Amino acid sequence: MPALGKILIIDDNEDVLFALHLLLEPYAEKVKVMRSPDRIVHFITDFRPDIVLLDMNFTRDTVSGQEGMDCLQEILKLDRHAVVVMMTAYADTDKAVQAIKAGATDFVSKPWENDKLLATLHAAMKLRRSQTEVGRLEERVEALSAERETPQPLLIGESEGMRNIVSTIGRLREADVNVLLLGENGTGKDVVARYLLAHSSRAAEPFVTIDVGAVPETLFESELFGYEKGAFTDARKEKKGRLELAHGGTLFLDEVGNLSPAAQSKLLTALEKRRIVRLGGTREIPIDVRLICATNADLHAQVTEGTFRQDLFYRINTVEIHIPPLRERGEDIQLLADHFLRTYARKYKKDIRQIARDARGKLQRYAWPGNVRELQHAIERAVVLCNADTLHADDFLLHAPASPVADGETLNLEALERNAVEKAVRLCEGNMSRAAQMLGITRYSLYRKLEKLGL
Repeated sequence: MPALGKILIIDDNEDVLFALHLLLEPYAEKVKVMRSPDRIVHFITDFRPDIVLLDMNFTRDTVSGQEGMDCLQEILKLDRHAVVVMMTAYADTDKAVQAIKAGATDFVSKPWENDKLLATLHAAMKLRRSQTEVGRLEERVEALSAERETPQPLLIGESEGMRNIVSTIGRLREADVNVLLLGENGTGKDVVARYLLAHSSRAAEPFVTIDVGAVPETLFESELFGYEKGAFTDARKEKKGRLELAHGGTLFLDEVGNLSPAAQSKLLTALEKRRIVRLGGTREIPIDVRLICATNADLHAQVTEGTFRQDLFYRINTVEIHIPPLRERGEDIQLLADHFLRTYARKYKKDIRQIARDARGKLQRYAWPGNVRELQHAIERAVVLCNADTLHADDFLLHAPASPVADGETLNLEALERNAVEKAVRLCEGNMSRAAQMLGITRYSLYRKLEKLGL
């Protein structure tokens, strides 16, 4: 028979408490006893018993059972899944029915038969495990329903950069390692994260997301680790954190570069110990989570500058995947445009069948500073406003001119970068901090570029 969990015994008779403790200790994970239900709140919230063995009569009188019924209600308020077995020396059918209707699991009479009592408690423990599992699954379904509504992710592209990403993800199928996704805003880091999930051994397990940039620093810890009832003013009931909800599955931590130093320290501790403690709690909760992180920040530079912990950086980037900007994926622009056209024509019930050659040329020449997200919005807007069956260049309102390259002008990225760096350093008269600020990068990044360009 399976071992019993933690048992709390409440009875005003010391002899009964001693006898039950002696009987149950070899079968239980832990046994605690109480002579009075006065401290029931403390024991339920801190000890967290799996089974409560509760006497029906204490000091007020000896036959009504009302004190036990009141205590039963208090326990169920604290833990709606509580498994409570009632005891009384005055057993009768009416009290048994009344207790079970009120939420008790079972009913035993004193004096008890050891074998029957153990059988009752083993059955109660099975019920406890079942209720706990159902509650856990219900919370997961509620918390993850939005994620599961997301369609199967597609990585659209035939460029070398996208082929490399697909190849890398294929090699990671059976490697349950943490992955760091790097790339500019709008490049599709969330899509790559979901593609990673779909092609991993944890594909059928929970996928939980948290956007660090969208969560206030004061709330991040409670979102990540959860909290116990009463942990702070508005904590009216316990709440599982994202790490706990992702147990057995994957946690996608977006904009990880925005983590505060305090949050970095706590996340690192959780990953190293593979355990967490909710806010306001003392119980350690084991976690088994694969971490996928994403950022548009230069984490290498942040580590050098001391704004991002080096030990956490090594923990989250066992494998590092760089997602190229759309301007470096020229051959993918038309593929993505056709995909978004089909998607939004279907969504808005428009009979738009193609993108004209003049429009394709305009899309191809544009720099796409907002990357794939900007292209997606541009196609959606064009589809909504178009009344024909073909999208033309005039249907696209882009935020920068898409003119052909002028004579003598170069689009070579290394040459453009070299000219920009040289000009910034010259204008700032060698002041590297000012030059880096002008270029929109960190000083460390500027030194790396100077070294790479041989300047």
